[in-house]
Order: sequence, then structure tokens, then C-alpha cells
Amino acid sequence: MGEDSAVSEPTTSGQATATEAATETTIVIGDDHPLVQAALRDALGKAMPEVRVIECPDLDSVMTAVGRQPDDIDLVLLDLNMPGTNGFAGLFLMLAHHPTVPVAILSALQDSDTIRRALAYGASGYIPKSLSMPAMADAIRAILSGETWAPPLSAASSEADEADAARRFASLSPQQLRILTMIVDGKLNKQIAGELNVSEQTVKVHVSSILRKLNVVSRTQAAVVAGRLAVGGDVLR
Repeated sequence: MGEDSAVSEPTTSGQATATEAATETTIVIGDDHPLVQAALRDALGKAMPEVRVIECPDLDSVMTAVGRQPDDIDLVLLDLNMPGTNGFAGLFLMLAHHPTVPVAILSALQDSDTIRRALAYGASGYIPKSLSMPAMADAIRAILSGETWAPPLSAASSEADEADAARRFASLSPQQLRILTMIVDGKLNKQIAGELNVSEQTVKVHVSSILRKLNVVSRTQAAVVAGRLAVGGDVLR
């Protein structure tokens, strides 16, 4: 993901001493907008003095930050559209790699369908960026306490279909999700093998497994189904 750009290092604010570390709350914010990062960091600092915020501008740095200390991360706030992910692919990758770490979506999108899908796909909450900073902090505290927080939704539509799609996508391994993303981009098995540094035969095995898990018979159909990981009309990238 993001092969043309360097991997960003997470930035940490609110560093605690060793004694304080036992009681602090650690939140990873994955968002590529510095103003959003700064405003949310300040709001959390005022509402939760014990908070430690790790700021990440792309999905790779989010994965790096969580991977370094998965047992110490209390919550990941993940934007749906930022470098390394476009749509729900980032959510599925996070949950595949770190299934015990709560992940809440932080997004400018606030239509009921997107929110409902995020929750069906395993998000611990959905926080629209249109909320005031104090309201965001309240929502985050609710999620940290174990609640599933989301704004009011309109009437449900095809919840069973979304649940089925969630089960199918969740059955894909992290490597298979990466390969599915490349299939959507129109890349051939040989190109995928080169980018992932694996054999073409390994890619073929993964593709066959992807088709079976998604209950489709062709790469084209898999790419169409993968559109359900998209939001706002953009196929996952």
C-alpha cells in the first residue's frame, strides 16, 4: 500500500512516565489532515488528562504504531479515506491483524448506509467529523467504556446482506485483502507477485481462495464485490 510513498512514522503526544503508563489511555488517530489531528488531540487532552495520543497520517503508520504495542492500545480512530486505504479495507486489515484492539471510524461521511456498514464490519463506533470537539471526546469516552457509539441512523436496509458480506470479507487473510486490492486495480498475477515478493503460484493459490471465499467465479466478479468495501462511490485502493 502506498508503494510510491515513504512510510510515515507515528507521532506521539502526551508522553507519560513509567508510573503513569499503567493508568494512561492510549489512542491512535489515523487521519491525514493535520488540523483534525491537532484539534482532536487538544480536545482529548482537555477531556481526558491521562490520554496519550499517537498521530498517524496513513494506514502504514497506524499498523506500525499498533504493531509495536498492541496490548497497550486502547482505541484506534481510523479515517475511511487516507493514504493506504480508501473505504473499509483499512478497517478489515486492522481487525485481521489486531482483532482485540477496538477500532472506531472517524470520517466526514455520515450517511446511514456507510455508518451501518462500518458497524456491521466490526467497527466499535462511528464518529462523524461534523461533531463538535467536546461531542467527539464524549463519543470516544463512551467507546472506551465498552459502548458501540454512532449517531442516529435512518431505517435499516439489507442488514442481513451486510452481515453476510462482513463475514466473507473477514474470512480473507491480510495478504488476500492486499491481493484483492490489486485485483481491483487491474494488476495481473505476475505484477502482484512482483510487488508482494512472492511466487506467481502463491498468488494463484490466494486468488483461488479469494474467489471461493467471496463466492464468485472470476476476478471481474471479485472486483465488483470488492466495491462493497468502498464508500462514497470510490472503489477501495
